[in-house]
Amino acid sequence: MGTELHQNEDAYRACVTEWLQKHFPADWRPDRVGYQTPEFEAQRIWERNLYEAGFAGFSWPAEYGGQGLTVREQLICNEEFGRVGMPDSVNGIGKDMIGPIILALGTEQQKRRFLRRILSMQDIWCQSFSETEAGSDLAAVKTHATREGNEWVINGAKTWISFAQHADWSLVLVRTGDPSERRGGLSLFTVPMSCPGITVSQINQIDGRSNFCDVRFSNVKLSNDMVLGGVGEGWAAVGRVLGVERAINRMYRASLFENELRHLVAACRVDEPLRGCLEDTLFRQRLAACYEDIEVLRRLVRSTVQSLVRGGEIGLVGSLIKLHWSETHQRIVRLAREILARAARPMSAIAGLAVRRFNTLYLRSRAETIQGGASEIQLDVIADRILSLPRDR
Repeated sequence: MGTELHQNEDAYRACVTEWLQKHFPADWRPDRVGYQTPEFEAQRIWERNLYEAGFAGFSWPAEYGGQGLTVREQLICNEEFGRVGMPDSVNGIGKDMIGPIILALGTEQQKRRFLRRILSMQDIWCQSFSETEAGSDLAAVKTHATREGNEWVINGAKTWISFAQHADWSLVLVRTGDPSERRGGLSLFTVPMSCPGITVSQINQIDGRSNFCDVRFSNVKLSNDMVLGGVGEGWAAVGRVLGVERAINRMYRASLFENELRHLVAACRVDEPLRGCLEDTLFRQRLAACYEDIEVLRRLVRSTVQSLVRGGEIGLVGSLIKLHWSETHQRIVRLAREILARAARPMSAIAGLAVRRFNTLYLRSRAETIQGGASEIQLDVIADRILSLPRDR
């Protein structure tokens, strides 16, 4: 696809929609009877196909494997991805979060070493920030790196690391200075997961998945060129990562949540007891409120993208978006389960599929107000740094 196609957003959207209609696997659509959960390797191949079709690395420079476009095209594609219920990327951390940080802070050697391989799915990345005792306070991390001659030696442990069992590389936040420095003593390292001394243990989750892991580092030795953004400069880089994660990572959320609500309504229309819910005033009002929440999310993300296209930064709006999408999704899923509990017995295939989908989403959504920054943290950021509210004395 040439750049000339992207001058008209409607034309570009139509191009994306047409490609998905031809290529997106029918049995990966979560609102269709016959849905099958995609396997990891199948998704890896699928995402490589997306890249080869021009639907990854939108705003990355062409010399690093990108499309040389803007985040506007990225938004359009993401909205269409969500509309069909595309599964979360198995390398979304690499493509949506770590890649942009390497672009912003990496050396020329690092950019050429990593970026094209991220987009082509040759390298899967994970992000090793969280620690058991630090919680949401990343300035309290204890995993440390010490300088020994021309090498750095990392020791410590990370937890809740997504896809670490599949990852080829990890972006690791470590302490290189005195703990009393807090934010000033942190650094980021690009770490090959094949290094001796790295142990990965999968965590069994309540929804049956094991995508989170504990990662331990025992005398892991790295060369100095594995530092990203400079020694002691990790906190500023972390702010960039979290800003992306909270604001525009997974820009398809509004469309995906809409897909979920359409699935719920479709299931209700073919089930006699559930049809009554669509006619009930209270349920209708709550469904309408969910659609309003989705529209607010969509507009927040689109506004942020427009600002980025004009040269702005994500800034503190990331906390507003993170708080809104995570709380919205929990409300949607709670409502869906409350309605679907009234389904006829025995269940139809369509109602049964909806029940399975929303039961799984309910379990996953419980973590969404914690991951990427807990709601309490976002509320504190909003109160303190956006509204400038006085603190209790």
